[in-house]
Amino acid sequence: MVFSSLRRYFSMRSQSSKVQTLYDHCKTIFSPSGSPPPSSQALQKLSSILDTVQPADVGLKEETADDDRGHGFFGANVLNRVARWAQPITYLDIHECDSFTMCIFCFPTSSVIPLHDHPGMTVFSKLLYGSLHVKAYDWVEPPFVVESKGPGYPQVRLAKLAVDKVLSAPCETSVLYPKHGGNLHCFTAVTPCAMLDILTPPYIQDERKCTYYHDYPYSAFTAGNAPVCDGEEEEYAWLAELESPSDLYMRQGVYAGPTIQP
Repeated sequence: MVFSSLRRYFSMRSQSSKVQTLYDHCKTIFSPSGSPPPSSQALQKLSSILDTVQPADVGLKEETADDDRGHGFFGANVLNRVARWAQPITYLDIHECDSFTMCIFCFPTSSVIPLHDHPGMTVFSKLLYGSLHVKAYDWVEPPFVVESKGPGYPQVRLAKLAVDKVLSAPCETSVLYPKHGGNLHCFTAVTPCAMLDILTPPYIQDERKCTYYHDYPYSAFTAGNAPVCDGEEEEYAWLAELESPSDLYMRQGVYAGPTIQP
């Protein structure tokens, strides 16, 4: 009994070390004002720490693939697929302060976080398990906008495709920056998966809020003087703001990993 308790104790100490190390490093390099900015070495160290994190380190157990895996969108039992798609994405809050947010998103298969931005933010994302399709854009600078021509014609802004691929764990940490790296992105779960995110600075309601977008093919709008060369049209899209996404289904969960000691 004593040895069993000791094993559990040292197991939790081992698990907590990575989460605590992440927190301690973030607390050291990030500030609410963002000044001075972290060095490239400090950011690389954060990515390196994240690269080592496993699901068990944050209190997660890897989800197994769904029963209809291999049948695609049109396979097996329709009712089972509808029930599966109705499952929400679960948001787990690990830590939030004025300088950064640490959180986890747990995705059931086929769930979606629609296209959204991270204004003035840097985001580190570590896929803990599963496969996730990422599509991401960066704004074309200087801004190129096509104004609305009336009801039913949204104002759109030109963006360039930065990422369009499937990530499968284990893989390296992804990083997006305020002006490059795919600051506007959307996620679609190919299998059950979980993503550990560190966002700095964090979202703040009415000051640094999340805006959602719909992307239109470049050919959908006419802009004779757009800075796009012939043959590159597929690398660009027009983004229109959305009031609220209709396909975002998320719930708050309870983080079950090791407690962070401030």
